[in-house]
Amino acid sequence: MRYSRFEELPVWQTAIELSVRVFALTEDRAFRFKGDIANQIQRAALSVSNNVAEGFERGTTQELLTFIYIARGSAGEVRSILCVIERMTAFTHLNAEISTLKAMAESTSRQLRGWADSLQNTEFTGTRYVTDKSRAADEDQKRANAFMDKLKQENEERLKKLIEARKEPKQEQG
Repeated sequence: MRYSRFEELPVWQTAIELSVRVFALTEDRAFRFKGDIANQIQRAALSVSNNVAEGFERGTTQELLTFIYIARGSAGEVRSILCVIERMTAFTHLNAEISTLKAMAESTSRQLRGWADSLQNTEFTGTRYVTDKSRAADEDQKRANAFMDKLKQENEERLKKLIEARKEPKQEQG
């Protein structure tokens, strides 16, 4: 499935939810007087969705890949900070939410990795390079593929009928 807006991307939606939950977590009073840790984890969480959005809007596959890897790095930073606060006694009462957030950050990272892997194996260079000529060629290729799929399906149906016909017992002529 092709997406036309970054807001449609499941990984962006997951990253947004991660940010919202990180901001809710950092509202806890345990974050007071703990230096800049709340701000740091908030910025890292925001960076995940923001880099997905920026990469998507850039218009080239290579730039998108770059921003996906930056977003993955930010998801790792969120997990790392969560690991730190998980070990601090002031945050013990938040361990369940911290564990959930670590799992969300890990899931986001896996989604980003899967997306990056799929993009690295594509010949599509990005919307920035799409011209009327390449768009027409793409449409021609889609029509050719649809035609070949239809032929294949029809041939499979014919083959099934032939096989069924051979299985039927031959009636004796009399």
